[in-house]
Amino acid sequence: MDYAIEYYSDAVADKILALPDTLAARYVVLTRRMVAVGPNLGLPHTEAIGDGLFELGLKGQEGIARVFFCALAGRRVIVFHAFIKKSQKTPRREIETARMRMKEVKHADS
Repeated sequence: MDYAIEYYSDAVADKILALPDTLAARYVVLTRRMVAVGPNLGLPHTEAIGDGLFELGLKGQEGIARVFFCALAGRRVIVFHAFIKKSQKTPRREIETARMRMKEVKHADS
């Protein structure tokens, strides 16, 4: 049985669709793999941030992007937030945005 990928909001889905071409293409390849085999693709593709939050790393000609997600019961992967990296370290506010959204979804799901 495949996993289903859902988005926190239409705005998050739109932001991902608006990524530069090579980053969007990498997203499509990796999420197709997630649908087939599950969300844990391992490094360098996915990395645990903590408390059930994961980061999907995208690299392309136009730079690097990160997409935050979590896996829920019922083979659901919820995508919370995406951004293009401009520095070596992931900014704290980007992680906090994803954590806040994850809490909202988990609270509503219980």
